[in-house]
Amino acid sequence: MLTVIALIGTTVVPYNLFLHTASVAKKWHNPDDIKLANRDLYFSIPIGGVLSIAIVSTAATAFFGHQINIQSAADIAPALEPVFGSSAKWLLSTGLFCAGVSSAVTAPLAAAFALTGLTGKAFDISDKRFKLVWATILIIGIIPASLGFKPVSIIVFAQIANGVMLPLIVLFLLWIMNSQLLGIYKNNRRQNILGGLVLLVSLMLSAKSLFG
Repeated sequence: MLTVIALIGTTVVPYNLFLHTASVAKKWHNPDDIKLANRDLYFSIPIGGVLSIAIVSTAATAFFGHQINIQSAADIAPALEPVFGSSAKWLLSTGLFCAGVSSAVTAPLAAAFALTGLTGKAFDISDKRFKLVWATILIIGIIPASLGFKPVSIIVFAQIANGVMLPLIVLFLLWIMNSQLLGIYKNNRRQNILGGLVLLVSLMLSAKSLFG
């Protein structure tokens, strides 16, 4: 069950919702740009889903079928050698590097956007205070990895935390998307029903994790 929650947490990452909101506010200012914003979602979300399916499928084939106990990245490469041969370690290193860099950029950036939004400040990436929050979050993430903690355990715990927090984010989004301030962009009945189903599933998983 915790693995299921972690998979949901790493696919629908709560902090990415903040990052996407701030990015949309910076990029599009005209109500007529709603079509462009929707086109962006229709393009990016399916790609993210395909990538997640590919990662889970590869992991299931390479690791679970062989009962491999993964403690570090070095344990993963040998399982891929039957397919990729000696290139497995280089392909894995490239993938882990890209995943690490993308997370190192997006997570602190989302935190900085969220904090500046809470304080009522403008979303200005060049601001020193914005950069300070960004750097602080990044350093906090580096410290545990540098002290010898098992990286797999840290990663799983972080994604479980994302999954547990997800119902709060969904509830807030449903509330704000029904605000009269949105006018014609307010949620319709179908959107509320779908959002309610997402909230129900996320609540069930979080309750199972917290009280199980």
